[in-house]
Amino acid sequence: MNQLAEKKVGKIVADNFRTAKVFTEFGIDFCCKGGVKLSEACETRGLDTEKVIQELLPIFQTADSTNYLGMGMKELVDHIVTVHHKYVEDTIPALKFYLDKINRVHGDRHPELEEIKTLFFETADALTVHMKKEEFVLFPYIKAMEDALKNDFPLSAPHFGHIDNPIAMMEEEHDTEGERFRKISALSNTYNPPSDACQTYRVAFAMLQEFENDLHTHIHLENNILFPVAQQVFAQLNS
Repeated sequence: MNQLAEKKVGKIVADNFRTAKVFTEFGIDFCCKGGVKLSEACETRGLDTEKVIQELLPIFQTADSTNYLGMGMKELVDHIVTVHHKYVEDTIPALKFYLDKINRVHGDRHPELEEIKTLFFETADALTVHMKKEEFVLFPYIKAMEDALKNDFPLSAPHFGHIDNPIAMMEEEHDTEGERFRKISALSNTYNPPSDACQTYRVAFAMLQEFENDLHTHIHLENNILFPVAQQVFAQLNS
């Protein structure tokens, strides 16, 4: 139990992805803030570390159905793009529409809707650009590195210099979106609509919560699994 308490949150989720559900339920950030020990994360949020661990332990008795750590970099990149990038692209238009509508209809009684709408529109625009930078710059080079490593051929230096440069930029942008959604969650009372909310209002909040959950998974796969492996391979190819 003490060993788990001293383990970093991001590493726990990387080792067994099913633990993400427990961290989400306790409000522990396993993606952007995954570099802290479980004991520290619990202390920051005023949680009983032992209680959190008791919720985690049964998960380790069951094999994780998806072995993300067993994926090659190319496979993981393709998964991120086809599952998470596609989800973001498909969900943004409808969510923008719903947030705009409920703000127009309910904004006079619930002024927080204006800020929620503004924050999400900012996230939508930022993520759209962010994902394209990954798809057209960083991800192709990561795939090329895997090919170079497997086939033992030299790889030309990328225009961005060291791979730490684009990774640092992506992680900073991840932090920005994580913080933006923490504000949205607080403004929406953790996605609990008020008693006078119409069905569209409820749908919009449910979609926001789903969007945040997917974003956490999306960022976790990059920050805690893909990027560290890419940095190791880059160092190996340039040693």
